[in-house]
Amino acid sequence: MNGLAPPGNMRFIAFAVIFSAGYLCSSAFTHPRGEWTKLILTQHWPQTFCKMEHCKTDFSYWTLHGLWPNTGVRCNTSWHFNASLIEDILPEMEKFWPDLLEPSSPKFWNYEWTKHGTCAAKSESLNSEHKYFGKALELYHKFDLNSVLLKNQIVPSEKHYTLEDVEEAITSAYGVKPKIQCVHPGMGGQVQILGQIEICVDRDFQLMGCEKSSEDAWSSDFPTVPVSGQSGLSVCDHSMPVYYPPVQA
Repeated sequence: MNGLAPPGNMRFIAFAVIFSAGYLCSSAFTHPRGEWTKLILTQHWPQTFCKMEHCKTDFSYWTLHGLWPNTGVRCNTSWHFNASLIEDILPEMEKFWPDLLEPSSPKFWNYEWTKHGTCAAKSESLNSEHKYFGKALELYHKFDLNSVLLKNQIVPSEKHYTLEDVEEAITSAYGVKPKIQCVHPGMGGQVQILGQIEICVDRDFQLMGCEKSSEDAWSSDFPTVPVSGQSGLSVCDHSMPVYYPPVQA
């Protein structure tokens, strides 16, 4: 015997070393199984959306923007949206998750399913279109921003609020801190416009804070194109008054 391993054994050893190195490198930087750890239930104020997108809407309540896993985007582009699979909840979708730009089109739901739903589907509890959209509607009703804000006398009007008013109303109702986003004024402006509110849940759909972690790979779908001298949507400024625009006649 010359002490050398047979060629077949050498190939096995080399493969084992490469595989182990690759596993250690990947597991050091990813969540186990590469799955998301939280969902962001995102609701937006239609009047603010239409200020940014130059549309008109008479919705007088917060509507769903999406249900977003904190990791992954377009996880399965071959899994195409099929409206017939959610036919029984379409009336509810049209009412609470409308496409504000094209009300009669399923384009918005198609986009949300492709970008976010196929990633949420990595969890068994959300592994179909019906489960995904149905759970989003369920959470929307459970965490009813419209009622919470109204109960705290925060209503669409020409008056201004502090960010603390809005934040405290939601935090006291749910016990966790939301992420609140506004359209910020242009140079010299002094008022920000309330636009979007995110409430977060864990994999068991229990409330958790929305603080962004290093794992988070999602990004807002809200338009960020400046309009009328205003900036795009981003986290609200605590030092600036908040305008909650009423429905335009």
